[in-house]
Amino acid sequence: MTDAPSPRPLHVLWDVDGTLLLNGPRAGGMYHRAIELAAGEALEDRTVHAHGKTDGQIIWETLDLYGLPASLHAAVREQLEGMSRVEHYGAGRREVPVGVPRLVADVAARGWVNALLTGNSPLRARYKLDGAGLDVDLFDWDASFFGHEARVRSDLTRRAAAALAGATVVIIGDTPADGVAAEAAGFPFVAVATGAYEVEQLRAPEAHAAVVVPDLAVGHDEVMAYLDGLAAG
Repeated sequence: MTDAPSPRPLHVLWDVDGTLLLNGPRAGGMYHRAIELAAGEALEDRTVHAHGKTDGQIIWETLDLYGLPASLHAAVREQLEGMSRVEHYGAGRREVPVGVPRLVADVAARGWVNALLTGNSPLRARYKLDGAGLDVDLFDWDASFFGHEARVRSDLTRRAAAALAGATVVIIGDTPADGVAAEAAGFPFVAVATGAYEVEQLRAPEAHAAVVVPDLAVGHDEVMAYLDGLAAG
């Protein structure tokens, strides 16, 4: 008789911007500059609303806004990564919100998996986290999902659902878009108001949040209790 496979541990998929890290005031300008460099011309600043969107989506939408060819997408991503290496170890260095290091450590201590589900590319995510002083080795990069080419965030959660079949998965993020993407894949969503949205906005039904906390220091015990319940099945 063959033994049944061991159940896969809880996978906690973290958003980066606004969740693991505070948002930076210079982020929108980086997309604009990357597109200028890729296009080889100066452009009027027409940056799109970015919160909750993937890098891929922001670039697609901005290229369309300028009437530039979609074929520039890869060149824009390359420029953005090069700029990020300088930005996130220098003037654009991010800060880690209160409560994040403790919760990440407690997830690991339970034997669960910390991983990323982010609109950034792997390199951009690494530069941001490392530049902010958050140990990149705390996260399982092979179980992470990146949106530098994704047109919508739900592309990432559906990809995660396929890759992590059999595991219990939860998304932690800071925007209603994180909740919409989680809902699309059947994942529960924990919302933290350390980004651009307030607690009341994240409690709206369209955000699909199972738990909403102002930050992960105040909300630590509530979030951990919820995760314990998920892991217990």
